[in-house]
Amino acid sequence: MKLDAFALSISGRRHSNEDAVCARPELGLFMVADGLGGYEGGEIASTIAVETIQDLVRRTASDADVTWPYSIDRTRSLEENEVIVATKVANDRIVARRSGVLDQMGSTVALLRFARAGRVVIAHVGDSRVYRLRDGAIQQLTADHSLVNQMIAAGMTPDETFPWRHVITRALGLASAEPDVQSETAITDDLYLLCSDGLYEGLEPAEMATLLDPITHGVSIEHCCRELVTAAYEGGSRDNISAVVVRAC
Repeated sequence: MKLDAFALSISGRRHSNEDAVCARPELGLFMVADGLGGYEGGEIASTIAVETIQDLVRRTASDADVTWPYSIDRTRSLEENEVIVATKVANDRIVARRSGVLDQMGSTVALLRFARAGRVVIAHVGDSRVYRLRDGAIQQLTADHSLVNQMIAAGMTPDETFPWRHVITRALGLASAEPDVQSETAITDDLYLLCSDGLYEGLEPAEMATLLDPITHGVSIEHCCRELVTAAYEGGSRDNISAVVVRAC
């Protein structure tokens, strides 16, 4: 399966950009990572996450005898195990750097790893998201690891004024850093959007679908990705804004 992609990350209304992105079609790997806001070293943590996961996937692709530092789950596919191990290694490296002014740093991550036979692994830690546009319908494929989601699951209904809407319950670098991992079959012309909260807080899913759909009619992925980021900024996003758009061809 051929993959076409474009990645864009901007600081938005923030003075610095603590997001990091990755688009490696030749590896079948795409990522968005968002350094924890309000703490020193968010940009360091997100960069470590992206570079570490990318490096392990690259080494596995080029060396069948590469050694993984964690054992595998025999109930999962090779690529699912690869993603789980890679996120664990990234977590270890972030934890190892947490000292002094960096002692609270951490990062979310959302990723796609395209595998054999048209399968794609979807994984995330935190509140960065993966969406899929198929036949004009958009679907969120990840569930935020957040306090709000926990409250909703418990039957509570926090409103828009709830002061801790941005509290996340899992992140690389924290005690709870286990990724949620799933797989599905990618279909020709499926579009995937990976994004940080700075993008989806400025856009409704229907707006995302409207901005992504022209890709299926020949408009370039780069153009539509830039339109998404611009629309999120103009929609009032106050955070860094990152998007990776991937098309299965």
